[in-house]
Amino acid sequence: MKTIEVMDTTLRDGEQMQGVSYSPVEKLHIASLLLKEVGVDRIEIASARVSKGEFEAACRIAEWATKNNMLKRVEVLGFIDGDISLEWINKAGLKVINLLCKGSLRHLEKQLRKSPEQHVEEIKYIIRRAGEMGIDVNLYFEDWSNGMINSPDYVHYMIGSLKDENVKRFMLPDTLGILNPDQTFEFCSTMVSRYPTLHFDFHPHNDYDLAAANVFSALKAGIKGIHTTVNGLGERAGNVPLSSVVAIIHDHLSMRTNVNETEMAKISQVVESYSGIRIAVNQPVIGENVFTQTSGIHADGDSKANLYFNNLLPERFGRKRKYALGKLSGKATIRKNLEEFGLNLSQESIERVTQRVIELGDKKESVTTEDLPFIISDVLGAEKIPYRVFIKNYSLALSYGMRPIASILVEVEGQVYEETSSGDGQYDAFMKALRKIYKRLGKELPVLNDYKVSIPPGGKTDALVETIIIWNYKGWEFRTKGLDADQIESAIKATERMLNIIENQNSGQKLETFTSPANNTLK
Repeated sequence: MKTIEVMDTTLRDGEQMQGVSYSPVEKLHIASLLLKEVGVDRIEIASARVSKGEFEAACRIAEWATKNNMLKRVEVLGFIDGDISLEWINKAGLKVINLLCKGSLRHLEKQLRKSPEQHVEEIKYIIRRAGEMGIDVNLYFEDWSNGMINSPDYVHYMIGSLKDENVKRFMLPDTLGILNPDQTFEFCSTMVSRYPTLHFDFHPHNDYDLAAANVFSALKAGIKGIHTTVNGLGERAGNVPLSSVVAIIHDHLSMRTNVNETEMAKISQVVESYSGIRIAVNQPVIGENVFTQTSGIHADGDSKANLYFNNLLPERFGRKRKYALGKLSGKATIRKNLEEFGLNLSQESIERVTQRVIELGDKKESVTTEDLPFIISDVLGAEKIPYRVFIKNYSLALSYGMRPIASILVEVEGQVYEETSSGDGQYDAFMKALRKIYKRLGKELPVLNDYKVSIPPGGKTDALVETIIIWNYKGWEFRTKGLDADQIESAIKATERMLNIIENQNSGQKLETFTSPANNTLK
């Protein structure tokens, strides 16, 4: 199998994304991960002459790379400026320059205002000086894609004039991201067939969202190297993502790379953290949602025969398949998530838990796997209490400068009662209205001793709020729990559970049947 060379330019081209700037320590960390753990063949870490911070980072990476015998895998963008870029690179302790020259006649004439012959002579001078300084040279033909469209004779003149020089790689950028896959294949094929002894890299940009497709075409045409960035960072719409390139090469072409797929998630998260640029949840391979099935029918198909699997198995990329919990969940989805905890429930219990997940999904955008044990506890705990009291309806009003008001409708033993009250808060107003009803009935309510609100899985979810209330009823202290997407609603559910415990107690059933002391949860 043909091995494709991967050059990652996260630390140079990726840093040209608006708002991205790495410290020297961050650059060193990313560089070491890319070379040692991810296993890319080369990295481009800086542009010469940019800043003191850029130079400091280059020095640190050079020192690390020297110790790890990787110095020739670290590259710096340099310019046609005589000896200036070369001296900057040499002083930093690095040994490879990616020399930026003009790949289109328009760029040459309008920006540099020079002739092709002058340009070639300047490039040859830098190649010669680099050789004297022990620095390898790769050539970037900036705006090569426009050059092939509008001035192909110029492109061939440049490459023909330089092909016998001491140049390691000829790098072909689609600088403005204008190519489509057909053009990419045609132009790259021309390069490879006309100059078969040269090593060509392809450097895509993603302005039309065609960068990954263009990589496929470039490799089919015989290109030997691809330039990437982690998470697709880069100027304007960015570059082609490293993760996408690796997946395409390994799965859609009879080729390989030296990249370690299992490190994809790790390097993506590190770059996300340092750059401050969030990964889109639907970003192929590395996005949060790409290995998550949402539909219940998909979970069912996977349970029976892995019907909704493809070659992008999450384990390849250091990821894990998930089954989203929400309003589209089915029983198969619940079973798949229960496998995570080694839990088995009866068919009836699964149906009740599924219904509860769907109800929560209607209120919030997602329910996480971490929520599931709490939902199970809530649903199955409620099954153990015979319900005689139902909070049928309630309306809570909160207005600036006015006391909150609650209007409630409660059914007790088949009879419906209604009351309204105000309070210091919405839940306080609710409880005062409830006490009015129970006073009319000649019934006693417990005293509220403590009230605790938390997000069950330690803050990992926004879908659930758990309210635990400790009550004292005639000297017996017990607790009830409510679980909902809304804090007040979860408190009302905990209160409804308390009302039924008390009602069952007053009907002759022992309180201990349904509760345990306050330092334990409801049985």
